[in-house]
Amino acid sequence: MTSSAVSEMLERRAELLRFVRGRVESDAVAEEILQSALLRGVEHAAELRADESAVAWMYRTLRNAVVDHYRRRDAAGRALEEVAAGATEASDDVPPDEKPRACACVRRLAKGLKPEYARMLEQVDLEERSLGEVAAEAGITTNNAAVRLHRARAALREAVVATCKSCATHGCVDCTCKHGV
Repeated sequence: MTSSAVSEMLERRAELLRFVRGRVESDAVAEEILQSALLRGVEHAAELRADESAVAWMYRTLRNAVVDHYRRRDAAGRALEEVAAGATEASDDVPPDEKPRACACVRRLAKGLKPEYARMLEQVDLEERSLGEVAAEAGITTNNAAVRLHRARAALREAVVATCKSCATHGCVDCTCKHGV
């Protein structure tokens, strides 16, 4: 987008935000979608054809972003339902005192992560709080919290593999590596 097209989009910001708000579940989601679309417009200036209006391009981009938002949300919901169903089945089969426990390495290594990653893992995975609740408490969007949780789990996974070696490949459950002791 040219600088005049960017200026035009910024002038129409309220109008664009109303357009998105009418199609999504919250003001926060609408704001996030609009910000991403505006950023995409600035980053992908070459996508705007000479015969195309910047306004038309922005509305098309916003429509696509709204559709993508619902696709991601629905896919995440289906995945969570499958995981929850599997967890319920597994938890019904084994008494709580006989369930395998993650090795002590996991807790020790989690404490060595970035503080925001360690807090996210503790609150969501150990305290079993909802991602939305944790996000609201931290003053971030649920999407941002999901990304942070994903990165925290990836960092923990890397740390466990580096520390526990073969125990980590077997799930690091009831391990015998003794690194956590």
